[in-house]
Amino acid sequence: MIASEGPAGAGDRRESRRVPVRILIRDCALGGSFEERPGNLSLGGVYFAEGHPPHGDRVEIRVLLPGETTEVRAVGEIVRVSREGGAFGAHVRFEDLPLEAELAIARFLEGLQS
Repeated sequence: MIASEGPAGAGDRRESRRVPVRILIRDCALGGSFEERPGNLSLGGVYFAEGHPPHGDRVEIRVLLPGETTEVRAVGEIVRVSREGGAFGAHVRFEDLPLEAELAIARFLEGLQS
């Protein structure tokens, strides 16, 4: 389960660090254009804020990591939707993350800890 950068309760089961990023999101079922959202990234998934609840349960994700020349692209499953103030938060677990993308995320997160 992916949680927001905000409150971390006793049920928080994150296994890696979260870092704020701008995420490009597109609903797998609806297609269309990618929309940029604020959120955070971890090795296991992303969290992003939305003005309304997401339509489907799977999303396509694109993130350009600082220092990288290619985008990380993945498909994720929305595992939870939370309500935070006037916005909704979508907690997404990566389902289809290519090895190269996983390694790029791991290098990025490791570099932040140095």
